[in-house]
Amino acid sequence: AECVPRHPPTGAMEAPEPDEDLEGTPGEGFIFVLEKATLETAKVGKGYQILNCDDHANFLRRHGKDPANYRPDIVHQELLAILDSPLNKAGRVKAVFVHTQKNVLIRISPHTRIPRTFKRFCGLMVQLLQKLSIRASNGPEKLFKVVKGPVTKYFPAGARRVGFSFSAPEIKDMKTYVNALPDEVSVVFTVGAMSHGKIESTYTDDFISVSQYPLSGACCISRITNCLENKYDIV
Repeated sequence: AECVPRHPPTGAMEAPEPDEDLEGTPGEGFIFVLEKATLETAKVGKGYQILNCDDHANFLRRHGKDPANYRPDIVHQELLAILDSPLNKAGRVKAVFVHTQKNVLIRISPHTRIPRTFKRFCGLMVQLLQKLSIRASNGPEKLFKVVKGPVTKYFPAGARRVGFSFSAPEIKDMKTYVNALPDEVSVVFTVGAMSHGKIESTYTDDFISVSQYPLSGACCISRITNCLENKYDIV
């Protein structure tokens, strides 16, 4: 399903709808959590925009902020890597969550087709953060929805929770690690969506690195999805 971004309204935010229909993600499969994403809106000129280091460097410096920390392009690349993967198209990805540095939690349907260009993606995120949900253009399904935290309440019971960081204490061969995961439980993969630093690993069972080199978030996700596709013979 594809969503078409429209010019966002500048009025007050509506109250979040109850999200009890989202409690727990049923069925076996894989959940991705993108932590510490920078999706921050501000009124720049005539309208609201998602702040980024290229277009808003002077604006950010005037407000005492470091432009290098404003990298919404990272979460855009990571979402493309997850949702465009054969793993997702084969129906194995059950949910995707984005947790921002401002503590906003966004649930994204695996059926979503993310805008290809960064500019359109940012326009869609402005609309989402003001309206709190975005429906598919061809049906009632909510492709994006701001939901109540913590993210752990949406994990299935008994899910295996895995965090990734270059600074993790041990390097694992991803193919071997994935092949050892039990088939009968859901697995939650948590990847950072910030330019530097590491994710908080308070809710992970394993905290690992998948390379001796620092990788981009999108590259790390591609390693995860490729190994899972090989395991389940998804071509």
